[in-house]
Amino acid sequence: MAPSRRLSNGRSPLVSQQRQITSFFSPGKSSTSPSSVSPVVPKQNPKPNPSTSPSPAPTPSPSETKQRKPPLVVGSSPSRSPLTPLSEAVTTPVSGKKLYGEEVVGKRLRVYWPLDKSWYEGCVKSFNKKTGKHLVQYDDAEEEVLDLGVEKVEWTKGEVRSFRRLRLSSACENVVPDEEENAEDASDGDDSTDEDWGQNLGKEIIEDDSEEMDLEEEEVNEEVKDTKKSSGKNMASGKRKNFEWDKVGSGKKIKSVGNVEKGVLNVTKVTLDSGSRLVEAASDANRRYVSHITGNTLTGDSAERFALRDAEKLRFLGEGRRDSERRRPGDANYDPKTLYLPSDFLKSLSGGQRQWWEFKSKHMDKVLFFKMGKFYELFEMDAHIGAKELDLQYMKGEQPHCGFPEKNFSLNVEKLARKGYRVLVVEQTETPEQLELRRKEKGCKDKVVKREICAVVTKGTLTEGEMMSVNPDASYLMAVSEGCQISGKQKEDVVIGVCVVDVSTSRFMLGQFGDDMERNSLCSLLSELRPVEIIKPAHVLSPETEKVLLTHTRSPLINDLVPVLEFWDAEKTINEVRRIYKHLNQSVSGSVNEASLGNSAFSVGSDGSGCLPDVLSELVSMGDNGSCALSAFGGCLFYLRQALLDETLLRFAKFELLPCSGFHDIPQKSYMVLDAAALVNLEIFENNKNGGSSGTLYAQLNHCVTAFGKRLLKSWLARPLYHVVLIRERQNAVAGLKGVLPTAVEFRKEMSRLQDMERLLARLFANSEANGRNANKVVLYEDAAKKQLQEFTTALRGCELMVQACTSLGAILDSVKSHLLQHLLTPGKGLPDVHSILKHFKDAFDWIEADKTGRIIPHEGVDVEYDSACKKVEEIESSFLKHLKEQRKVLGDVSIKYVTVGKESYLLEVPESMQRTVPRDYELRSSRKGFFRYWTPTVKKLLGELSQAEAEKESKLKSILQKLIGHFCEHHIKWRQLVSTTAELDVLISLAIASDYYEGATCQPIISGLSCSTEMPCLSAKGLGHPVLRSDALGKGTFVPNDVCIGGSGSPSFILLTGPNMGGKSTLIRQVCLAVILAQLGADVPAESFELSPVDRIFVRMGAKDHIMSGQSTFMTELSETASMLSSATRNSLVSLDELGRGTSTSDGQAIAESVLEHFVQKIQCRGMFSTHYHRLSVNYQKDPKVSLCHMACQVGKRTGDVEEVTFLYRLTPGACPKSYGVNVARLAGLPDMVLQKAAAKSREFEAIYGKNRQGSEVQVFTESWNNEFAVFSQDLFNVLANSSCQESCEDKSVRLLVELQQKARSIVERG
Repeated sequence: MAPSRRLSNGRSPLVSQQRQITSFFSPGKSSTSPSSVSPVVPKQNPKPNPSTSPSPAPTPSPSETKQRKPPLVVGSSPSRSPLTPLSEAVTTPVSGKKLYGEEVVGKRLRVYWPLDKSWYEGCVKSFNKKTGKHLVQYDDAEEEVLDLGVEKVEWTKGEVRSFRRLRLSSACENVVPDEEENAEDASDGDDSTDEDWGQNLGKEIIEDDSEEMDLEEEEVNEEVKDTKKSSGKNMASGKRKNFEWDKVGSGKKIKSVGNVEKGVLNVTKVTLDSGSRLVEAASDANRRYVSHITGNTLTGDSAERFALRDAEKLRFLGEGRRDSERRRPGDANYDPKTLYLPSDFLKSLSGGQRQWWEFKSKHMDKVLFFKMGKFYELFEMDAHIGAKELDLQYMKGEQPHCGFPEKNFSLNVEKLARKGYRVLVVEQTETPEQLELRRKEKGCKDKVVKREICAVVTKGTLTEGEMMSVNPDASYLMAVSEGCQISGKQKEDVVIGVCVVDVSTSRFMLGQFGDDMERNSLCSLLSELRPVEIIKPAHVLSPETEKVLLTHTRSPLINDLVPVLEFWDAEKTINEVRRIYKHLNQSVSGSVNEASLGNSAFSVGSDGSGCLPDVLSELVSMGDNGSCALSAFGGCLFYLRQALLDETLLRFAKFELLPCSGFHDIPQKSYMVLDAAALVNLEIFENNKNGGSSGTLYAQLNHCVTAFGKRLLKSWLARPLYHVVLIRERQNAVAGLKGVLPTAVEFRKEMSRLQDMERLLARLFANSEANGRNANKVVLYEDAAKKQLQEFTTALRGCELMVQACTSLGAILDSVKSHLLQHLLTPGKGLPDVHSILKHFKDAFDWIEADKTGRIIPHEGVDVEYDSACKKVEEIESSFLKHLKEQRKVLGDVSIKYVTVGKESYLLEVPESMQRTVPRDYELRSSRKGFFRYWTPTVKKLLGELSQAEAEKESKLKSILQKLIGHFCEHHIKWRQLVSTTAELDVLISLAIASDYYEGATCQPIISGLSCSTEMPCLSAKGLGHPVLRSDALGKGTFVPNDVCIGGSGSPSFILLTGPNMGGKSTLIRQVCLAVILAQLGADVPAESFELSPVDRIFVRMGAKDHIMSGQSTFMTELSETASMLSSATRNSLVSLDELGRGTSTSDGQAIAESVLEHFVQKIQCRGMFSTHYHRLSVNYQKDPKVSLCHMACQVGKRTGDVEEVTFLYRLTPGACPKSYGVNVARLAGLPDMVLQKAAAKSREFEAIYGKNRQGSEVQVFTESWNNEFAVFSQDLFNVLANSSCQESCEDKSVRLLVELQQKARSIVERG
């Protein structure tokens, strides 16, 4: 009787009724809430008449039109409608049938519903002359076709009452409509028809609205039957109805109506009727409860609608909140993740409500996706999050509730996880039929189907999703532990243990290293990986480590675990890992066996209890040197166990040692170290503008076409090579690919078609065993097997494509001499030989047909059991043919044949003329004109055998996919090696292409090792450009290349760089550092020539920034980074210091700058660049052969008033610059002329008295007159040189004489 309307909330329709969802959350006892008072009594017994429904639904079967068992109604039974006074009604008695025609169309009436014992008002809309029936539309927009002559009706004169409707809190954006479900899906049933039927029978209020879930509660056995007897109206409309959480007795009739046409969603916003008035009348005490319960998440309309109800019914969430052990928030052991539920509250719940609260009370920190039939439902506080973050709409009723269809699971779970929520996925693991069977067999009284936690999804445990497919960057989960070791002189050194997991690729990276007070090594790791989730032991890490986790990350999700109990120590970790691998080895089912696990990456434990990966074995053998790393791994493992991912990931895990692990000294390591400051200041991965990748070195080099290639490039860029041999090998590979670019481009074209094979294979490996949401017991309506088959065939095609592309690229081996390319492209070496394996799968089944049909039909010989089942079916079919021949002989007619009619097959069709000759044991089944159809006893016997054989065949067919995937996973090492080789080739080609994007000349750097320990490392560049900056990005002018020489035989190891503000000093420092990184990466450098002795570590200190969150000022941050340089730099390091000491007074800053520079030059003797505005340093080091004085050239023009105009030339020029011309920058910045004039005058005044009042025991006191005369002399010299020494060409003799005079003057000052 209800019209068929599209869902107003934009969600997919449900093809079968979901009345149980309402009763699932129907309370066990009747109670009256203030908001339950309503003048309208809802209709309890709809009278389905699908034939008159406007929806184009198919004609229902007789079973569909059977009337449901009518529920009873608690409450008064009004004899008249509350909407219309009796005095206004015109009553028509029902004694005898009275005929009505078109004359009543448009009139208002009331219809009496006997079961409800209530009157309902409406209007006659139309009259059908053929049937003599009228279409009545009730005031709640429901319609019903009635024979008014037999119904009890009253004619009224009242006006149509408008119903106030629920206000929708959010728009329905980004909701995926479920357009594909239709009435045929009804045969699949709905496993949510399960909850607590009959507990409150007679106490349930039912709303029948096509937009919302029916609200009915029945016994379980009745509901199981009802899934097969759903009314034609509801089955045809296919709408998902809201389910009611209201207390029994709430008679309010609130609707949410919308319209969706042609994909456009129009939502009618409505308001709550009496709820707002009640909220306004709420007491102050209730308001306090509301604020505490909701966490201030309710605003606007939702606050009006739910606040009072939450304050009254969920008081235990307020000030009296306790955890599961009844501890209050002030208790030291209080666990906010759990909740104590009062006994009186539990008693008021139905079985369905109790089940939900049992899950929620143990996981208060998570959002529950609670599976009910084909939908995931969010209730109570979770519903507010769903409405806010997922744009879901609240369903009607006093209690918060929203949901979404199963097909939108991946989208919504990823949205919430990426926003920092933890999502607990609770799945149905039992159907109503299975529940009924369990009740009968075990005699249990359960009225709710079983549900289990099947997944916990967070930022760090996402394995699939729309955004993951677009973004190749890894989302790392990192566990951090901390310890200490006693070093020399009984000094305790801090030791950090880390375990980094990329869940999407099953990659585990473990490491342990010593760290300083500033945790610089940990900072470097955090800056490189940017973990999205941190796991740490609660209240164990030092304040310094805690600060670093806060300041060097990007808002990760923090998980505090209980030490030892949850964040395991090394011993417990190893015991657990051995237990897991022992269990995997002994597993009979699935694809994992001892052969597949016992590969080269595993070692048998000494106690024989199981095997350990080689990386873990190495850490175990190191004792204390690996205990922190193992403990961090234990914390990760516990956390993954809670997410049901521990065994799933460990089954095919890839273990690596983090390169930062302090197991070896730097000279033995094969990579350059880039600390956090270097990564940030050089903008390797993130720019300093908005944290994006635009303008970074990674963006400049990233021309990879595969997602796994992009991740490998990031790894290479974070750790450039250090060994000369390795660098040259990579250089030769890049050069070889540049020589065959057309072939390389074809390879890239093929690889661009690939999905993220690394993640796809990891998912396939993880799902090779049915677990989590993929477990066999989980009730899913989406075709999970079809999705898994698609991933399997995609993986096979991807592997085939990689092999073909690598084989085609191997044609270049005759023309290139690179040993690295020879290794990567030679089958059996870097390129695994998988041709025979792929051929096996190619011969096993038709890949194209499998994609079309969604199932695998194996070819003969692939599966013995399936072949045997097929043979059995063929034998039975052969027996049928044999029997047919026998019957033809018996009856003497060769025209007799088998026919199939409906579901009956192998019917012997015998001509009517032979009816008398038919044996008596023939069973007549059907007939047609001139023929009779029979089953013989033999046919009936063979049909039974055939049915059993076909069932066996189908059973074997279902297991084929898992068997094939299991066989595929046995070769996981080769598949991973294939992906690794493809990724490396992708990155090498990307580096080869990158040089085309440089501006100006490019060259292959000359990498020269040191022949002896006394040889000075060198860095020499001619015409060095910038790898990222281009002229088209600079606006006016072009980028100026420079010649740079640092170190080497007879050359200074340090450049002391001066020059005007904005003259290009910082840019020069950055481009030198970036060129060194490129050279050791194996890429070409934007320069005419470049020679380099490998750098073991780059230190960069530039820019003014603070770490307020860690309590560090700008100057403190500056000196902290400098301290790290002084303690960690070696002779082979490259140090870049930009304006050190500017964060404090001139005297202190200059003193610190000079002391630091002296330490680098005299003690460490490393290569470096030191830019400064302390011109006194230039004077002090002008005669030091280890320091080269240089400046960024500029041209000083005519003054505008007292302000000099400076033209920047950006040319690195020998010699020092006497001034910084800061007032010129002030002019460029637009400071007022009055301020500029004053500043220029003050500048001259300060320069005149510079050094006048020097203090110290060794400083001589000069007379005031001598000082004034010397100051005038010096000022004159500086004024002359300001117009000469800062120009590109100063060859005239007079200028040189002035320079000599200046030097003499400076020597006088020094002596003074």
